[in-house]
Amino acid sequence: MSGTFYGIGVGPGDPELLTLKAQRLIATCPVISYPCNAEGHSLARSIAADAIAARTFPEGRREIPVPLPMSNDRAPAREAYDRAAEAICAELAEGHGVGFLCEGDPFFYGSFMYLFQRIAERHPTRIVPGITSLTACAAALGRPLAARSEVLKVLPATLDADRLEGELKAVESAAIMKVGRHFDKVRGVLGRLGLLDHAALVEAASRPDEQVRPLAQVPEGARPYFSMILVYRGAEGW
Repeated sequence: MSGTFYGIGVGPGDPELLTLKAQRLIATCPVISYPCNAEGHSLARSIAADAIAARTFPEGRREIPVPLPMSNDRAPAREAYDRAAEAICAELAEGHGVGFLCEGDPFFYGSFMYLFQRIAERHPTRIVPGITSLTACAAALGRPLAARSEVLKVLPATLDADRLEGELKAVESAAIMKVGRHFDKVRGVLGRLGLLDHAALVEAASRPDEQVRPLAQVPEGARPYFSMILVYRGAEGW
Protein backbone atom coordinates (compact mmCIF):
# COMPACT_ATOMS: atom_id res chain seq x y z
CA MET A 1 0.00 0.00 0.00
CA SER A 2 1.15 3.49 -0.79
CA GLY A 3 1.94 5.92 1.98
CA THR A 4 0.15 9.26 2.08
CA PHE A 5 1.82 12.49 1.05
CA TYR A 6 0.89 15.40 3.33
CA GLY A 7 1.35 19.06 2.46
CA ILE A 8 1.54 20.62 5.91
CA GLY A 9 1.26 24.36 6.43
CA VAL A 10 3.42 25.32 9.42
CA GLY A 11 2.39 28.97 9.63
CA PRO A 12 4.39 32.18 9.34
CA GLY A 13 7.08 31.61 11.97
CA ASP A 14 5.78 31.32 15.52
CA PRO A 15 5.70 27.59 16.43
CA GLU A 16 2.62 28.24 18.60
CA LEU A 17 0.71 29.03 15.40
CA LEU A 18 1.01 25.42 14.21
CA THR A 19 -2.44 23.85 14.05
CA LEU A 20 -3.17 20.79 16.17
CA LYS A 21 -3.51 18.70 13.03
CA ALA A 22 -0.15 19.89 11.72
CA GLN A 23 1.52 19.03 15.03
CA ARG A 24 -0.01 15.55 15.07
CA LEU A 25 1.01 14.70 11.52
CA ILE A 26 4.53 16.10 11.88
CA ALA A 27 5.01 14.00 15.01
CA THR A 28 3.71 10.81 13.39
CA CYS A 29 5.09 10.93 9.82
CA PRO A 30 8.21 8.72 9.62
CA VAL A 31 9.54 10.88 6.77
CA ILE A 32 9.70 14.68 6.82
CA SER A 33 10.60 16.84 3.83
CA TYR A 34 11.01 20.61 3.60
CA PRO A 35 12.42 23.38 1.40
CA CYS A 36 15.82 24.78 2.35
CA ASN A 37 18.48 27.11 1.00
CA ALA A 38 21.84 26.08 -0.47
CA GLU A 39 23.36 25.95 3.03
CA GLY A 40 20.64 23.60 4.26
CA HIS A 41 18.78 26.12 6.47
CA SER A 42 15.02 25.69 6.49
CA LEU A 43 12.61 28.10 8.14
CA ALA A 44 9.82 25.53 7.79
CA ARG A 45 11.82 22.91 9.68
CA SER A 46 12.84 25.35 12.39
CA ILE A 47 9.18 26.22 12.99
CA ALA A 48 8.29 22.53 13.32
CA ALA A 49 11.42 21.46 15.26
CA ASP A 50 9.60 20.74 18.53
CA ALA A 51 6.88 18.74 16.78
CA ILE A 52 9.53 16.74 14.92
CA ALA A 53 11.32 15.97 18.19
CA ALA A 54 8.11 15.01 19.95
CA ARG A 55 8.39 11.38 18.87
CA THR A 56 11.21 9.03 17.98
CA PHE A 57 11.07 6.06 15.61
CA PRO A 58 12.93 2.77 16.21
CA GLU A 59 14.41 2.92 12.72
CA GLY A 60 15.01 6.65 12.95
CA ARG A 61 13.11 9.45 11.28
CA ARG A 62 14.21 10.18 7.74
CA GLU A 63 14.39 13.70 6.34
CA ILE A 64 14.39 14.86 2.73
CA PRO A 65 15.64 18.46 2.49
CA VAL A 66 14.84 20.14 -0.83
CA PRO A 67 17.43 22.83 -1.70
CA LEU A 68 15.75 25.45 -3.84
CA PRO A 69 17.82 27.89 -5.93
CA MET A 70 16.85 31.56 -5.66
CA SER A 71 16.92 32.42 -9.36
CA ASN A 72 14.65 33.90 -12.00
CA ASP A 73 15.63 30.96 -14.21
CA ARG A 74 13.00 28.29 -13.53
CA ALA A 75 15.01 25.37 -14.92
CA PRO A 76 17.14 24.73 -11.77
CA ALA A 77 14.04 24.84 -9.56
CA ARG A 78 12.20 22.39 -11.81
CA GLU A 79 15.14 20.01 -11.61
CA ALA A 80 15.16 20.33 -7.81
CA TYR A 81 11.44 19.54 -7.61
CA ASP A 82 11.87 16.59 -9.99
CA ARG A 83 14.61 15.11 -7.78
CA ALA A 84 12.62 15.72 -4.62
CA ALA A 85 9.48 14.15 -6.10
CA GLU A 86 11.35 10.97 -6.97
CA ALA A 87 12.89 10.72 -3.49
CA ILE A 88 9.50 11.28 -1.87
CA CYS A 89 7.75 8.81 -4.18
CA ALA A 90 10.32 6.15 -3.30
CA GLU A 91 9.31 6.49 0.37
CA LEU A 92 5.59 6.53 -0.46
CA ALA A 93 5.97 3.38 -2.57
CA GLU A 94 7.32 1.63 0.53
CA GLY A 95 4.18 2.58 2.44
CA HIS A 96 5.78 5.39 4.45
CA GLY A 97 3.85 8.58 5.13
CA VAL A 98 5.72 11.73 4.08
CA GLY A 99 5.00 15.18 5.49
CA PHE A 100 6.21 18.15 3.45
CA LEU A 101 6.54 21.27 5.59
CA CYS A 102 5.57 24.55 3.99
CA GLU A 103 5.82 28.06 5.48
CA GLY A 104 2.39 29.63 5.76
CA ASP A 105 -0.17 27.65 3.76
CA PRO A 106 0.75 24.99 1.16
CA PHE A 107 -1.46 26.47 -1.56
CA PHE A 108 -0.80 30.17 -0.93
CA TYR A 109 2.42 30.90 -2.84
CA GLY A 110 3.77 27.69 -1.30
CA SER A 111 6.53 25.52 -2.74
CA PHE A 112 4.42 22.46 -1.96
CA MET A 113 2.21 23.09 -5.00
CA TYR A 114 5.03 22.13 -7.37
CA LEU A 115 5.47 18.77 -5.64
CA PHE A 116 1.69 18.32 -5.58
CA GLN A 117 1.69 18.56 -9.39
CA ARG A 118 4.33 15.83 -9.59
CA ILE A 119 3.01 13.43 -6.94
CA ALA A 120 -0.76 13.75 -6.41
CA GLU A 121 -1.73 11.59 -9.39
CA ARG A 122 0.56 8.77 -8.25
CA HIS A 123 -0.04 8.67 -4.48
CA PRO A 124 -2.75 9.67 -1.99
CA THR A 125 -2.21 13.30 -1.07
CA ARG A 126 -3.75 15.42 1.69
CA ILE A 127 -3.47 19.15 2.35
CA VAL A 128 -3.25 20.62 5.84
CA PRO A 129 -3.96 24.37 5.69
CA GLY A 130 -1.76 26.75 7.67
CA ILE A 131 -1.94 30.32 8.91
CA THR A 132 -0.68 32.55 6.12
CA SER A 133 1.83 35.38 6.29
CA LEU A 134 -0.95 37.61 4.94
CA THR A 135 -3.10 37.23 8.04
CA ALA A 136 -0.08 37.20 10.35
CA CYS A 137 1.05 40.56 8.95
CA ALA A 138 -2.41 42.06 9.41
CA ALA A 139 -2.38 40.85 13.02
CA ALA A 140 1.08 42.34 13.59
CA LEU A 141 -0.04 45.67 12.12
CA GLY A 142 -3.24 45.62 14.14
CA ARG A 143 -5.40 46.58 11.18
CA PRO A 144 -7.97 44.58 9.22
CA LEU A 145 -7.08 43.76 5.63
CA ALA A 146 -10.42 44.86 4.19
CA ALA A 147 -14.04 45.31 5.23
CA ARG A 148 -17.54 44.79 3.88
CA SER A 149 -17.49 45.03 0.06
CA GLU A 150 -13.90 46.28 -0.28
CA VAL A 151 -11.58 44.36 -2.59
CA LEU A 152 -8.25 43.03 -1.31
CA LYS A 153 -5.56 42.52 -3.97
CA VAL A 154 -2.55 40.26 -3.34
CA LEU A 155 0.49 41.01 -5.50
CA PRO A 156 3.97 39.48 -5.75
CA ALA A 157 6.76 42.06 -5.48
CA THR A 158 8.46 40.37 -8.44
CA LEU A 159 6.11 42.12 -10.91
CA ASP A 160 7.80 44.75 -13.04
CA ALA A 161 7.22 48.37 -12.04
CA ASP A 162 4.72 49.18 -14.81
CA ARG A 163 2.56 46.12 -14.08
CA LEU A 164 2.70 46.80 -10.36
CA GLU A 165 1.69 50.43 -10.86
CA GLY A 166 -1.23 49.39 -13.04
CA GLU A 167 -2.46 46.90 -10.46
CA LEU A 168 -2.24 49.44 -7.63
CA LYS A 169 -3.75 52.51 -9.30
CA ALA A 170 -7.32 51.96 -8.14
CA VAL A 171 -6.68 49.60 -5.25
CA GLU A 172 -8.64 49.84 -1.99
CA SER A 173 -6.52 47.34 -0.07
CA ALA A 174 -3.42 45.46 -1.17
CA ALA A 175 -0.78 43.10 0.13
CA ILE A 176 2.58 43.04 -1.67
CA MET A 177 4.40 39.85 -0.77
CA LYS A 178 8.04 38.74 -0.52
CA VAL A 179 9.38 42.25 -0.94
CA GLY A 180 13.06 41.51 -0.22
CA ARG A 181 15.38 42.87 -2.89
CA HIS A 182 12.42 44.42 -4.73
CA PHE A 183 11.79 46.93 -1.94
CA ASP A 184 13.09 50.05 -3.69
CA LYS A 185 11.06 49.30 -6.82
CA VAL A 186 7.86 48.77 -4.84
CA ARG A 187 8.48 51.81 -2.64
CA GLY A 188 9.04 53.93 -5.74
CA VAL A 189 5.76 52.80 -7.32
CA LEU A 190 3.81 53.51 -4.13
CA GLY A 191 5.47 56.92 -3.90
CA ARG A 192 4.43 57.83 -7.45
CA LEU A 193 0.86 56.80 -6.66
CA GLY A 194 0.77 58.85 -3.45
CA LEU A 195 0.33 55.73 -1.32
CA LEU A 196 3.38 55.92 0.96
CA ASP A 197 1.33 57.29 3.85
CA HIS A 198 -1.27 54.57 3.34
CA ALA A 199 1.20 51.68 3.62
CA ALA A 200 3.14 49.78 6.26
CA LEU A 201 6.02 47.31 6.10
CA VAL A 202 5.93 44.13 8.18
CA GLU A 203 9.07 42.00 8.46
CA ALA A 204 9.29 38.49 9.95
CA ALA A 205 5.68 38.46 11.13
CA SER A 206 5.11 36.44 14.33
CA ARG A 207 8.83 35.76 14.80
CA PRO A 208 11.08 37.19 17.56
CA ASP A 209 12.66 39.65 15.09
CA GLU A 210 9.30 40.96 13.85
CA GLN A 211 9.26 44.63 12.82
CA VAL A 212 6.28 46.82 11.88
CA ARG A 213 6.84 50.32 10.51
CA PRO A 214 5.01 52.92 8.43
CA LEU A 215 6.43 52.60 4.93
CA ALA A 216 7.23 56.31 4.70
CA GLN A 217 9.70 55.87 7.59
CA VAL A 218 11.64 53.00 5.99
CA PRO A 219 14.77 54.08 4.07
CA GLU A 220 15.74 52.64 0.71
CA GLY A 221 17.61 49.36 0.54
CA ALA A 222 16.80 45.66 0.30
CA ARG A 223 14.66 44.19 3.06
CA PRO A 224 14.50 40.59 4.34
CA TYR A 225 12.88 38.09 1.96
CA PHE A 226 9.96 37.53 4.32
CA SER A 227 8.70 41.11 4.21
CA MET A 228 5.27 42.32 3.21
CA ILE A 229 3.80 45.74 2.47
CA LEU A 230 0.14 46.28 3.36
CA VAL A 231 -1.68 49.15 1.68
CA TYR A 232 -5.10 50.51 2.66
CA ARG A 233 -6.86 53.55 1.28
CA GLY A 234 -10.45 52.37 1.42
CA ALA A 235 -13.27 54.43 2.88
CA GLU A 236 -14.26 52.02 5.65
CA GLY A 237 -13.97 53.65 9.07
CA TRP A 238 -13.48 50.29 10.80
